[in-house]
Amino acid sequence: MAQSLPPELWSHIFGLAADEDTIFYPGLPTSMTQSSWARSLVTDWQLRTPRDLINMVQRRSYATKKSIISTCRSWRCLGLEFLVRYLFFNDPSKLRSLTVLLTSNPSLGWWTRRLHITHFLYERGPSLDDFEAALTAVLTQTPNLEIFIVDWPLSRAFGSIADTLGTHCKNLRTAHWHVPAELLPKVIWALDALPLLVSLAVEFDAPLKDCDMLTLGSAQDVKLHLPNLQQLILRGYSAEFIEQASGWSLPFLRSFSFDFGNKREDVPDVLPFLGTHGTSLLFLDLDCIPALDIRTILDLCPLLTAFSFNLDWKIPPIAQNADTGDGSIVFTNRPHEHIAHIGLHGLLFAFGVGLASAYATPDPLSALLVQRTNDKNFAALTKASFPRLERVRVLSPTVLTDLERADGPQGSGMERWERWAGMCESKSVRLEDCTGALLGTLPQEYEEEDEDEVEEDEFLEDNEYSYTDDEEPARPGGVGLSELRALLEECRRMSEEREDPPFALTYR
Repeated sequence: MAQSLPPELWSHIFGLAADEDTIFYPGLPTSMTQSSWARSLVTDWQLRTPRDLINMVQRRSYATKKSIISTCRSWRCLGLEFLVRYLFFNDPSKLRSLTVLLTSNPSLGWWTRRLHITHFLYERGPSLDDFEAALTAVLTQTPNLEIFIVDWPLSRAFGSIADTLGTHCKNLRTAHWHVPAELLPKVIWALDALPLLVSLAVEFDAPLKDCDMLTLGSAQDVKLHLPNLQQLILRGYSAEFIEQASGWSLPFLRSFSFDFGNKREDVPDVLPFLGTHGTSLLFLDLDCIPALDIRTILDLCPLLTAFSFNLDWKIPPIAQNADTGDGSIVFTNRPHEHIAHIGLHGLLFAFGVGLASAYATPDPLSALLVQRTNDKNFAALTKASFPRLERVRVLSPTVLTDLERADGPQGSGMERWERWAGMCESKSVRLEDCTGALLGTLPQEYEEEDEDEVEEDEFLEDNEYSYTDDEEPARPGGVGLSELRALLEECRRMSEEREDPPFALTYR
């Protein structure tokens, strides 16, 4: 049967089975991207974040590809190039064996479109800087690379990696970098050499030296023009980047996400940035503890269809009551005609569960003040301010995990959940958690996963994949067409269930 169909058709079938449309999508996950529940050996349920999910999709896809090339000789000849279309590692030491493979067969690197080095060890494990030579060698042999994601922190190696990307990877569309804040000049020069970028995520760690001593040098005078950039995600110490980007040309920018973590001081001023680029934005995500001027922000972004912010923010009322010093909260100076999806950060104190509940016991007044702020802000999510509002989503995975472990809201949290659900229902607005299910739908109510699927997930989590033939696992009995049919059916089902993002990238 393998000889009866043309190679182009087999390649298309293999792509469907390996879920490559997800893997090669140029957009990066946002806070509105759905998480999902999964069975766990440690606890009954665990929440898989979008990052966990894309990593699992890549692992499953690679296992599927190895099954395909193990089926017969014809498929192996067809599948070897198919096997290296994307490269996914959680151990950077494998870069050295990959360098050997690409050096021995230079034509293989031509097929590679995605390189993803994820970080499962967190604070443990080697530094990626130790593999600078191997990584740059791989990049020089992958001229058609379109997606380059590095979750591991980079420091001294970033300069040579950025130079290699600009010289050899001219087709790069998506990049995710994790660097110290003082490497901003090198980030700017790297962006100047990559004008085709569609999506960019940069996480800035705390500077290794005093912030007052940081200088941009000649990079300060660079006025970047990124005509294709549609999605920008910034995390950590990004104040200087945002200040510089306020003067850049980003005519096609549609999505901006800003995550300041748990820091409370020196929050970047996003208003000048939004004053320059806000008129074209469709998606805006602001996740920080200090409150921002939400009314001015929404005025600067008139075309937004999705907006996320921290519901713990203490928003000043437009007019205060002279007797109580209080007043109703309004999020907009005028009705925002386009926002249909609103995401809510914060809310750790809202439902009486988790560590926040434990911290509230010795200091109940602080918790009550935050809960009161939550109630007032939630009441301001009205059709008067947002006429097209369809969905409100609680974004915190921590909140949902705490609700699952406590078997639902506790104390006054139950009354708050019922009140908020009633308010949304009366407005025909869907109140969701970060999985896209109705808030309050805990995983015990879902159908349990098939045991074979759970065992497969555990197998995939426990195995590391490299791209050399001598590590091919034995498969007793081989792999038949029935398995490929099942894989195709599963991919179709996953495609039907996948939620459309609140904005779509135009990939040119």
